[in-house]
Amino acid sequence: MTAGGIGRRRVIRLMAAAGGLAAGGSVLARAGTGGRPLAEIWRGSALGAEASITLYHEDRAEARRLLRAAVGELRRLEAVFSLYRPDSALSRLNREGRLAVPPLEMVELLAIARSFAERTGGAFDPTVQPLWQVYAGHFATAGADPAGPPEAAVAAARARVGWRHLRVESTGVAFARAGMAVTLNGIAQGYITDRVADLLKREGMASVLVDLGEIRALGRHPEGRPWQVGIRDPREAGALLRRVALEDRALATSAGSGTRFDGSGRFHHLFDPRSGRSAQRYLSVSVLAPRATVADALSTALYVMSPEEREALRGRLTEVVAWILHRDGRVELWKA
Repeated sequence: MTAGGIGRRRVIRLMAAAGGLAAGGSVLARAGTGGRPLAEIWRGSALGAEASITLYHEDRAEARRLLRAAVGELRRLEAVFSLYRPDSALSRLNREGRLAVPPLEMVELLAIARSFAERTGGAFDPTVQPLWQVYAGHFATAGADPAGPPEAAVAAARARVGWRHLRVESTGVAFARAGMAVTLNGIAQGYITDRVADLLKREGMASVLVDLGEIRALGRHPEGRPWQVGIRDPREAGALLRRVALEDRALATSAGSGTRFDGSGRFHHLFDPRSGRSAQRYLSVSVLAPRATVADALSTALYVMSPEEREALRGRLTEVVAWILHRDGRVELWKA
């Protein structure tokens, strides 16, 4: 399960979506020629990751209005889920151990996170933040033992991890154990991606690509083809593992290389909540699903799960495809 407060590296790359979307900064851009609907593009950041929203519309003013509304929704939800902002609802929950009047989105996403925790046998667990705190603190210390934090420290953190001890009700959210903390880094980007895409869909947009760290496509590219997305190969800078065509689908990738605590990458942000250690089975897991929330949570869970656990999960899901990059270089196609 992913945790922490360190920005994640890019593991998904957009390909020729609208003349290229690699630039940073919070900007609007316009691309396209030939009398077709033109692309209006917002580029910025969301929850610590590079982000962009691309939509095609014939009316520039209307397109920009829609982008402002989409970014407004993004920023509103960041104020709920961000681990970076001390005033966010999530940060307040972690400091105080409870929220008496939680935002409705917090209740909804925590309930979804708990449902994935139950379905995956705890491989996905939103309460793993104490593990991140232990590892980040250890490796931030000068002369840190390269073997990782002491077993006693990891065991103490594990004692504060457990999704069943997270109480989620419309009237309040609370921890049942002292010292618990939640991270939604393994699902919040997907959730916000869906909320932004749903807003644009309600406004009648039929050709949209939302990339907030996880990607969701509405419809097809105006040229009549699916949107094209590349999954980066974590073994080689700039290389692609595969290309994926998106049409009314979402894609998310989890890779231990995204956030490393040590130079070797042995210790990273994708924890197995059951052991308290960084998962080591795979190099990356990419999930294609109808919604980004599902793809985001499952890419995290599948990265941690054993083949036997994945087989048991298969019957509990529909319309899900995953590409699992094993450490020996083999790419496994997994479907549910």
